[in-house]
Amino acid sequence: MAGSHLINLIALLALVFSVDLFLVPPTSAQSTDVQYCNKKANYTVKVSGVEITPYPVTRNEETTFKIAASTDTSISGGKLVIDVAYFGFHIHTETHDLCKETSCPVTGGDFEIAHSQVLPGYTPPGSYSLKMTLVDGNKKQLTCINFDFSVDFVASEAVADS
Repeated sequence: MAGSHLINLIALLALVFSVDLFLVPPTSAQSTDVQYCNKKANYTVKVSGVEITPYPVTRNEETTFKIAASTDTSISGGKLVIDVAYFGFHIHTETHDLCKETSCPVTGGDFEIAHSQVLPGYTPPGSYSLKMTLVDGNKKQLTCINFDFSVDFVASEAVADS
C-alpha cells in the first residue's frame, strides 16, 4: 500500500513539474544560427541577426520576426520572399512588399525588416526552418538567409475582442 502511494506521489510531482514548464512565459530569442544561402556570395544586404518574439513561437498569438541588416547602397523597393519548411519538408511560401516590412527607401547603413503574423491553432508544433530572400525592384537578389525556429507544443487560447 505504501508503495502505491509513493508511485502516485511521484506521478503527481512529475505532472506538476511538466505543467510548470509550460507556464514559463515565452521570451524573445536572438538567433545566432543565421546562415547565408550561398556562403560564397557577396550579398548587397548583410544580415547581423534575427529576433523572434515570443520565442518559442506560440500558435494563436502574433509573432514578430525582426531581421537586423545593413547595406552600403540605397534600396527603393523590392520583395521579401519567405519559404518555410517543417522537419525539412517545404510547406509554405509567401511574398511581401519590402516597403511594408521596413521604411523605404532604405539608405546606406543599418536597417530592420520586421514581419508579424499569427500562426493558426492547427499549426503543428515542432522544428521549422525559414529561408528569407530579399530582391530589389529589378529582381536582383540582395540577400538570402536561413534560420531555424520552434513552434511551442502548447497552443494558447485565442480571445476575440468584440
